[in-house]
Amino acid sequence: MAAIVPRISRAAPSLGGLTRATPRVLSGGALALRAAGVVLLRTHSVNKSQPRYMSSRPSPPAQHDVTQTPAGGILPEFDLSGKVIIVSGGAQGLGVVQAEALLEAGAIVHVLDRQPEPPAGSIYQKVAQRARAELDTSLFYHQVDVRTGVNNLNSIVEEIAEKHGRIDGLIAAAGIQQETPALEYNAADADRMLGVNVTGVLMTAQAVARQMTRLGSTGSLVLIASMSGTIANRGLICPVYNASKAAVIQLGRNLAMEWGVKGIRVNTISPGYIVTEMVQKLFIEYPEREIEWPKQNMLNALSKPEDYRGAAVFLLSDASRFMTGADLRIDGGHAAW
Repeated sequence: MAAIVPRISRAAPSLGGLTRATPRVLSGGALALRAAGVVLLRTHSVNKSQPRYMSSRPSPPAQHDVTQTPAGGILPEFDLSGKVIIVSGGAQGLGVVQAEALLEAGAIVHVLDRQPEPPAGSIYQKVAQRARAELDTSLFYHQVDVRTGVNNLNSIVEEIAEKHGRIDGLIAAAGIQQETPALEYNAADADRMLGVNVTGVLMTAQAVARQMTRLGSTGSLVLIASMSGTIANRGLICPVYNASKAAVIQLGRNLAMEWGVKGIRVNTISPGYIVTEMVQKLFIEYPEREIEWPKQNMLNALSKPEDYRGAAVFLLSDASRFMTGADLRIDGGHAAW
């Protein structure tokens, strides 16, 4: 067998190429690498031991002076002070926990949900009280069904825009689940599932983006998908739910493409298994799932709604200002096996 000898002459760059890639020292201590339009800068506004890579094309303008870190060491990019954000499905579960995180970051939050206003003693009312008493901001509630009340949905969102003169973001967390084998699914149940989880998400995003466009403002939309939109859940028979979440991921990409020119970013979050009150009741009926589900991810654990607080603030803040069309999967490594 003939020996394989690498032909270095073909792989070696030309002298001209080497010259073009040679770093140049610029004034102010900056080091520039002109190849591929990449500039490596060392500036006085960041830790000098941490270089910043910058493209030759500008990213969207920041809303905060990122060179000034506020007291307490919190990065200013995560500040949502004064921003108006809508959370659908925000009366319970993941939605209300993320709404509280937005309030803590300074946002004014409007919750949309299909149930009457949650009663005293509910998690929502505790969060609303905390917003008033501790956080110096506001939490508002609006009853609407995102599937059957589209006209009402548009009116409510327009009223929010008129009240504040702006809408800065959305978390579309309204959704339903149904565990039924594919051979037993009926058309009405499938239509209902897709109506809430896909059409409802689209109508909510549309209503918010319509007001952003009318006001000439930019913003960020976050659609709650699921790792189930990427994988088939072992032992969990919910084909239409999984299909609906795959649709949400693809919807996010397409809205990002269409609305990016307007300065409206759209991303999705794909959570793994979350232990909510509803899931805890499910474990009573199927106790084996509480044992088996953690074994299916790399952390050997199940998540809590609180594990997604940071993701919500990140995607709705300037910290993610150059991120759109992406799916942020937070599943303990479940889909990475």
